[in-house]
Amino acid sequence: MKYNPIYRMYAIVFMTGKFLVQLYWFHLTHRVWDRATKQKWEGLLIKQAREYRRTAVKLGGLLIKFGQFLSTRGDLLPAAFIKQLEGLTDRVKPIPFHYSQKILEEEWGEGLNEWVSELDEESIASASIGEVYKAFLHDGTPVAVKVQRHRVQEVFHKDFRALRLVFWMLSRFTSFGEKADLKELYKEIVAVMSRELDFTQELRYAKYFKERFAEYEDVYVPNYYDHLCTSRVLVMEWIDGRKVDDLAFMHTNQIERKHVAKTLFDLYADQFINPGLFHADPHIGNILLRQDGSLAIIDFGMAGEVKKEDTKHLRNIVQGIILDDYGRVIRSLIEMDFILENADTEKLAKVLRKTFSLYKDDSSRMRAEAMEQMMEDIQLFVKEQPIQLPADYAFLGRAASILLGVLTTIYPEIDLEEWGRPIVKKWASGENGKGSIYTEVFKESARPLLSLPREIVEWLNDGEKDREWAKNKQRYKFMHHFYLFYAGLSFFLVLSGTAVSAVGYYREGDLFFQAGAIVAGVFLLILLVLVRKHFKMIRSLKYNRRFW
Repeated sequence: MKYNPIYRMYAIVFMTGKFLVQLYWFHLTHRVWDRATKQKWEGLLIKQAREYRRTAVKLGGLLIKFGQFLSTRGDLLPAAFIKQLEGLTDRVKPIPFHYSQKILEEEWGEGLNEWVSELDEESIASASIGEVYKAFLHDGTPVAVKVQRHRVQEVFHKDFRALRLVFWMLSRFTSFGEKADLKELYKEIVAVMSRELDFTQELRYAKYFKERFAEYEDVYVPNYYDHLCTSRVLVMEWIDGRKVDDLAFMHTNQIERKHVAKTLFDLYADQFINPGLFHADPHIGNILLRQDGSLAIIDFGMAGEVKKEDTKHLRNIVQGIILDDYGRVIRSLIEMDFILENADTEKLAKVLRKTFSLYKDDSSRMRAEAMEQMMEDIQLFVKEQPIQLPADYAFLGRAASILLGVLTTIYPEIDLEEWGRPIVKKWASGENGKGSIYTEVFKESARPLLSLPREIVEWLNDGEKDREWAKNKQRYKFMHHFYLFYAGLSFFLVLSGTAVSAVGYYREGDLFFQAGAIVAGVFLLILLVLVRKHFKMIRSLKYNRRFW
């Protein structure tokens, strides 16, 4: 049944509708949000997240990948829901081998014996998109063969249709349509998930990372056999190793835990802060530890990109924080598509200023006391405002979170500040060829001083006009409010006179009718005069000079 398109759409859409009804009913029946209500609310979210996990594991396909995507979206979903999805691993029940054999023969065009001398029918790994088997080439070389799951492309494309309907429901019946650009979010999801269905894309990623990681002596990316790789099959060098968090293996082979953790930290820190692709799925199954202490990185199906243009914006953000210019920070965040058009940018600037001012204060005690409240303010603001992370940065956040868990497992004594300081210093000083942030900050700080002579000349040339404008500025503001007030009062009296006149007309009271008509007519005339004068004043301001 799980391959039946009607059943899949029904299961996905029904689950979504059920969740929405439960949420609406909860809000309808709980008007007072005290501590007990909040606990019930979190309980409901946890229950829904667990049901999503069960359904995802049962149906497979897009739901597992989408669940992993949702677990990165703290900008869209409550923390209680996300926490339950963080454990949604991409591991599913293996499929019968004859399905994989059929795909291999279709892709290679011949029987398996023409290409491999032996292939274990029991898979060593099973995920929502592919099965991995161990095989041997005719020269005895061991290889790993990744085969796309039976009908997986068909399943994903059916789920894309169901997901489109889900997004339509969210836009029509929830506040997500106001807080997030759901159309753009849907396009991102389809693009990201579709890339994983094309194994030739993963092959290109693997070659890219092999070249990028070449400078790391203790990091290895396996070779791929291009002539055996297709859009549905990947064949790569077999890597002997254990999962990177196998502490017993480290002890047996006298591998220093700190060295392993530091190698991982440097490897991924470089990907996260510099332009280029980054490995977006660094969980323990994709990082193997070899006997010589080196690391092998495998499975490049999920990758994100730190764009070159965004690194410029990131540097602008750092400069803005140093210069206390949060307008610059906001502009960069908008350029990076982190903030949608109708966000309260002024409020966001205040939140950011409050956040970073804590780090500028010398009192660590004050920071500790204020940090919890500050984080609550930020979370509330993100939920209220239309702030939406692009998919690549959502995956970057997920990758960083996964990596942090791996690092603390390997080396609990890790000092992220100590390890990160030289990397950030190198990035900020421009040693990577991007130009020093400190130089840019100096230029920005000196710009007002350097422009002072020009400003003096301009002031001398236009000084008299400026002083005259400053003298009249308050008068214009006063007249603006004067016109607005009396225009509003006249409009109210026009409505009142019209109402009195209408009552007199229907009740045949000539006095009321005439009095109301006179009042309405007089104040309508006054209203027109005020509007005309106000319009002329605004037009003169527009063509002569602006306020700001």
